[in-house]
Amino acid sequence: MSTSVSTRPKSGAPPADCGPRRNAEATIVHTRILRCMLAVDDCHTYWRRVDLGSALPGRADEAFSHRWFGTKSEARVHTLVADMAERFDPFPEALALLHQVDHVPAALRPWICHVHLQLADPIYRRFTGELLPERRKLGYTTIDRPLVTRWISEAEPERWSPSTCIKFASNLLATALEAGLIKGRRDPRSLEMRHRPGEAIGYVLYLLRGVETKDPLPSGPYLRSLGLTADTLITESLRVPGVTCARVGDHVDLTFEQASLTAWGARYLGGAP
Repeated sequence: MSTSVSTRPKSGAPPADCGPRRNAEATIVHTRILRCMLAVDDCHTYWRRVDLGSALPGRADEAFSHRWFGTKSEARVHTLVADMAERFDPFPEALALLHQVDHVPAALRPWICHVHLQLADPIYRRFTGELLPERRKLGYTTIDRPLVTRWISEAEPERWSPSTCIKFASNLLATALEAGLIKGRRDPRSLEMRHRPGEAIGYVLYLLRGVETKDPLPSGPYLRSLGLTADTLITESLRVPGVTCARVGDHVDLTFEQASLTAWGARYLGGAP
């Protein structure tokens, strides 16, 4: 039996205003993860320091001159700012919320960075939302670099050299480790997942509510990467603030108590109303 998800605001709440159609997942494959992985601390710095009204061309110069990223070189700062802009700028409501929240809990930051990297990077999205969940579903408990290297080669046949595929595999695994999706720095890596705060799932649900994606919830890669399915989403939703979930026939019905991600953040993350 197929399962679909319908979403609706809490009775009496107006629908979210998603604004211009900037809110869409990236679809063009690229190699940025070879230069910048999850980078939780750098992401946190970016969304706290960025001037939301500034133009991108001068943003890296400002970041370097004001030492946003400490003693990192000018070239490295330009790389970081360009990558952060790809991850967060297409989602202005989310970036504005993260910018204004006084303190995003440290335990929550990797999960926020993870979903934004998924949105910005099709290869990482497929790795975390397809390969890792599929291995868990088949009963495997580990993963290693040779397997991921072969997966990269098959996912993009003849596109990259063997050495580049190996580098891809190493960085994907290191990024998944930092995100909390696997454990261990040496092969074989455990597929055991770090505890997911309810606020992390709530952020993902409210964010994706206004994002154009190829696959619907919960079959898409975003919730699958968090170990969630239509059935487990119902159970997990009991600890997700601002969301209730119930099965209605063949559907999983999500009810959002807040009208928007901004309103949700103001209530549960301490953002400005």
